Amino acid sequence: MRFWLLFGLAAQFCFFMRFFIQWIISEKKHESHIPMSFWYLSIAGGAGLLVYSIYKKDPVFIIGQSMGLIIYCRNISLRLQGQAGNN
Repeated sequence: MRFWLLFGLAAQFCFFMRFFIQWIISEKKHESHIPMSFWYLSIAGGAGLLVYSIYKKDPVFIIGQSMGLIIYCRNISLRLQGQAGNN
């Protein structure tokens, strides 16, 4: 039980850090900016929260995290395609 609590908290912390990093970078640039680390942390945190929600058997949370992971992966794909086009 303790393992799952710590696992869920770690996943939630990872998910939070994406917003924190995005905020810090946007402040430095003086404009809204979403770095690639935002998307990677989204996947790491979202995957962790999905595993946690499966353990908890929470269908609402499972659906929400599953859909989010699809979007995060697509955004990374789009960013990488854009970077490849700039070379």
